[in-house]
Amino acid sequence: MRLPPRIKVLEALSAIADGRIKLLGDKEAEVVSSDGSRTYKVYVDLGRRAAYSDDNGTIYRGYVGYPIISFLMARGVLPVDERLGQALKGIPWRKLNEQYKKYDAVMELVKAQLKERGIPGEEVDRYIDLVMAHLRKLGLRLEKPAERH
Repeated sequence: MRLPPRIKVLEALSAIADGRIKLLGDKEAEVVSSDGSRTYKVYVDLGRRAAYSDDNGTIYRGYVGYPIISFLMARGVLPVDERLGQALKGIPWRKLNEQYKKYDAVMELVKAQLKERGIPGEEVDRYIDLVMAHLRKLGLRLEKPAERH
């Protein structure tokens, strides 16, 4: 799987801070979208480096989608920045992504908001770099879990 757009790290951390992730076991979780309209199913088997989520980024673009990243954060596999998470609470990601259509524009907007909340852009970038480095090392591959009957 490809690495995600950088903004997905912040979306994932925001899902954790907002309490939108529900762990369903060692390898599964559900993540609710920022507007509450969708619930994504997440499956990660670290032993096999297999990951899957039914979000658009994972399915249609082949990158590690934010629901997978938030699962890995909740499991302690990826670092969580509590202070940054608190500052990201309540951001309407879906609305912003649909409104601006470009992740760069949304990132600028979110960084401006974070700066107002006392978190400088360099700190945000350092955290994203850290998470991306961890993701790169994990080397996850897209694999749909076997259906249960």
